[in-house]
Amino acid sequence: MKNSVRLPMMLAASAIIASGVFAVSSATAETNSAALSANRAAPGILWAKVSSNGTLLAASGIRNVNKFGGGRYNLTTDSDISRCALTGTINTSGGNDPGPGSASILVGAVNGRTLFVRTATPSAQNPMSVDDDRPFSLVISC
Repeated sequence: MKNSVRLPMMLAASAIIASGVFAVSSATAETNSAALSANRAAPGILWAKVSSNGTLLAASGIRNVNKFGGGRYNLTTDSDISRCALTGTINTSGGNDPGPGSASILVGAVNGRTLFVRTATPSAQNPMSVDDDRPFSLVISC
């Protein structure tokens, strides 16, 4: 082929290949975005305020509390929380907190819809049994 014909053909072939690469890149980005969205939990904030005896005082997105031992609670949520941030704090229940001393809370996911909460009083008189029924609040951010 003559150089005058070869150059336009090479440019046309390069343009076709380049547009195909952009199309593939765009499709890959959309697929990755959809996969990330599917792996995320439902957007929003779930929260609960729970009394020391396991009574659900107020909540959004939490439907049930099961108290199954001293300072041990399972909470059932309305949506998948497996990829959410969990935060909990000990609080008073209308000023009726067993205090004194320090208090601690552990919040962890048992499965996609169940949280485990453990409350304790590390400064309890009997250091062998720090698990203690304490009122708490928690926030789940998705």
